[in-house]
Amino acid sequence: MLSDYLLQILRCPITQQPLRLADTTLVGRVNAAIATGRVVNRLGETIHKPLDGGLVNDANTVLYAIHDEIPCLLVDEAIDLGPYQP
Repeated sequence: MLSDYLLQILRCPITQQPLRLADTTLVGRVNAAIATGRVVNRLGETIHKPLDGGLVNDANTVLYAIHDEIPCLLVDEAIDLGPYQP
């Protein structure tokens, strides 16, 4: 789990707005899609490893993966959330 301090200082590299932890429902939807090979990052590369968690921007449009408690805030590695929103 990310510390409260780290969550307070992390910012979206695209918008510079604060990030928040993705809820478990969203992470579950994305992981289900990863299992079927349907998730790509912003570079168009297929994602194969399930997420341990994620950080989302204020607009709920981009998810940054968390693996082994380490967030990946690289813009090219982000996942666009359009297809995974209810």
